[in-house]
Amino acid sequence: MLLSSIYILLVGFTNCFFFKSSCSASDFSLEGDYLLGGLFPLHEIEKETTLFSAETTECFRHSTSTSGYQMLQVMRFAVEEINNSTTLLPNVSLGYEIFDHCTDSKNFHSVFSFISNNGSIKPKEKLNNYQPKVIALTGPYGSTRTMTIAPLFTMDLIPMVNYGASTYALSNKLQYPSFVRTIPSNKDLIEMIIHIIWWFGWNWVAFIGSQDDYSSDGLKLFNEYISNTGICLAYQEGLSLNTNYSLTLKKIDMLNINVIVIFALPQYASKIVKAAIANNIRDKVWIASNAWAMNQQLPREPGIEKIGTVIGITERLLSLPGFNQFVYKARGASDAGHNDYEGKVKSKTCNQVCHYCSLLTAEEIINENPSLSFAIYAAIYTIAHALHKVLQCDINECQKNTMAKPYMLLGEIKKLHFILNGRQVKYDDHFDPAISFAVVVWRTEVNPPQFVMVGTYEKHPGITFTIDNSLLPWHNNGSVPFSNCSVECKAGYSRQPDDFHSCCFTCKKCPPNSYVDFSRDPYTCFPCAEGEWSDEGSTTCKTRSVVYPQFTEIPSIIVMVSAACLIILLIAIFCLFAYNYDTPVVKSAGGGMCFLMLTSLIMSSISVFFFFGKPSFVFCLLRNAIFVFFFTVCISCLTVRSFQIISVFKMAAQFPKVHSLWVKHNGQRLFIAFVSFIHFISCVIWMTVNPVKAIADSWTYKDQLMLICEMGNTIPLTIVVFISWFLGFLCLLFSYMGRDLPKNYNEAKSITFSLILYYLSWIAYFTAYLTLKSKYIVVLNAVAQRSSINGILFSYFIPKSYIIIFQPQKHTPAYFQTSIQNYTQTISRT
Repeated sequence: MLLSSIYILLVGFTNCFFFKSSCSASDFSLEGDYLLGGLFPLHEIEKETTLFSAETTECFRHSTSTSGYQMLQVMRFAVEEINNSTTLLPNVSLGYEIFDHCTDSKNFHSVFSFISNNGSIKPKEKLNNYQPKVIALTGPYGSTRTMTIAPLFTMDLIPMVNYGASTYALSNKLQYPSFVRTIPSNKDLIEMIIHIIWWFGWNWVAFIGSQDDYSSDGLKLFNEYISNTGICLAYQEGLSLNTNYSLTLKKIDMLNINVIVIFALPQYASKIVKAAIANNIRDKVWIASNAWAMNQQLPREPGIEKIGTVIGITERLLSLPGFNQFVYKARGASDAGHNDYEGKVKSKTCNQVCHYCSLLTAEEIINENPSLSFAIYAAIYTIAHALHKVLQCDINECQKNTMAKPYMLLGEIKKLHFILNGRQVKYDDHFDPAISFAVVVWRTEVNPPQFVMVGTYEKHPGITFTIDNSLLPWHNNGSVPFSNCSVECKAGYSRQPDDFHSCCFTCKKCPPNSYVDFSRDPYTCFPCAEGEWSDEGSTTCKTRSVVYPQFTEIPSIIVMVSAACLIILLIAIFCLFAYNYDTPVVKSAGGGMCFLMLTSLIMSSISVFFFFGKPSFVFCLLRNAIFVFFFTVCISCLTVRSFQIISVFKMAAQFPKVHSLWVKHNGQRLFIAFVSFIHFISCVIWMTVNPVKAIADSWTYKDQLMLICEMGNTIPLTIVVFISWFLGFLCLLFSYMGRDLPKNYNEAKSITFSLILYYLSWIAYFTAYLTLKSKYIVVLNAVAQRSSINGILFSYFIPKSYIIIFQPQKHTPAYFQTSIQNYTQTISRT
């Protein structure tokens, strides 16, 4: 690369000075105090010559470019306007020297002319001493051409205020320190294109460029910026003049791509559009980059209205007041001296020959593509304003004795901020301008074709982008064309990748308790949080209602009030039995054991109050543990009581020694203590090994979060329940064995009733627990506890309390002695 660049420089330098006699003067010039250089494409080369070719390219031998000549006229107009101004550069005149720059490698003679000083070039000259021929340059048109010659200017910090090179690489100030541009960079242009694609909801697009720095830079930026946007590049190609355009269009059509970005120079864009007409490509959307968005010839192609909608991106078009009059005036002068002009340029200049230029009418020049007019106009005014600062001008005069060097202008350009024709001109740290794009649509169905502005894009002070959809003439029955790989999923459906491209997918409905959020990730069904729920195919989660039996609910109040009454009744019976402690009824009921039973029932009743309110670890621990332990103590007392009666009336006679040992060693107390201890240890294990805890039941009801208590470890729980139920079974067995005892000592019916009620209550509760799922299952648990206590209270203690209070005749030792004697007589007869 280095060797080839050196070769090109040497060839260009040699050719320039070899043709010095013909290049010494230029009719595209104007004398002035400070000279500006201009490079414009007055001709276009269809096919470049070999790189290592020892000859310059004579541009006039190639195809003409009317738009290039119009660009040249804008520069001349701007210079004349500045020279006529009495405030910008008073008493200082600008001159120019303009060359036809039709190729990026064979027009170096003009470049050497610009950077030379009296015909010589001193590359290592100090900036303070070096004064090139021109103080600044505008042009050339095109990124590749600019990047080829830019090092020759930037090494001496000669400002290149460019109107037509948009590649983002030129924003690198380490490589191109003196490059300034008045058109947006490709970075801004690509961002604008992506905004348009997003605006209409497209994601399946083709990107067609050309094999040059402008297009390759655009493609690179496009690929970089569409990542994570949901836009997929379905097809890309860099065109050359030898490309099979028909095959390219067929590939695009086969992929069902309806949006095609043409980011290419005009000659390539023209060929692809003409190929689309020839191949009967219909109803596509063509997004035109600024290089050809305002092309004047293409909209006039026969049949172009059938290919679809052409959306162009260009700078905000601003009129140049006075430019039309300037062109008419210039046309009149050039027509008058046409023959003399042609003779001069042929004999005195190289690449300043333009045979067709004098043949153009003023209307043809004025009606040419205006998209770069303001950029050229702003470039010349930028140089003039910078020179104004360097020369310390005021409204009357400039300091002509001040030495103005090119690098001095560069320092001032960065600080410039002025209004030009109502548009602000300022530059950022990369010497890129303020962004102001226009979106235009081609109206090709009218004659002559029109460019209608339908939208705008501004980046300062903030990004604003708008498009008036009503102004777009869609060819698909007036609706926005579809250009997506897959039809967008319905609400509640997530995308399932179906191809290499993320835009290609199938749709899957999200299951219950999940949702899809397209703004977050359209490919994932996110699970709802614990406190939320959703139906199948949802886009949001709803908050679950938290349910648990509250203290203020009617069922809760009823149960708690009845439990409070039960406790009061048990305390009353406790006091009654204590007052009548030495009476036969209390002794027959168990004596001191009755108080242990009543205390256990009172404590069991207290557990009912822990079933209501928001569950917590303490509530879950106490609601069942208190009842299970104390009720088991009560049942153990009842069992001992039943066994003791059997022992007195039956076992004492048949097994006197066993009865003697039972009485002597206080068997009843030992039995109750042993059973209570074993049961207490079982309860402790139950509450410590995987303890009971409050949990949120989120699986029973989709819209509810039930706060419940886990039952804890199954094995300790089974042991705890088994001990209680087994004691109940023994109690029933002993009661059945004593069914024929004296009436005052016969507890078979009462104990049987209370224990059957106990079993039935808990069987009903566990059945409901396994079949029904409701917050009121907790209420049933409390009811089962209360029912178990009521069974013992009303079948065992209430009848005895009734005798004490209402049947005092039965509450005497004589009555009980008579009952025992009758039982003895009955036994002896049998």
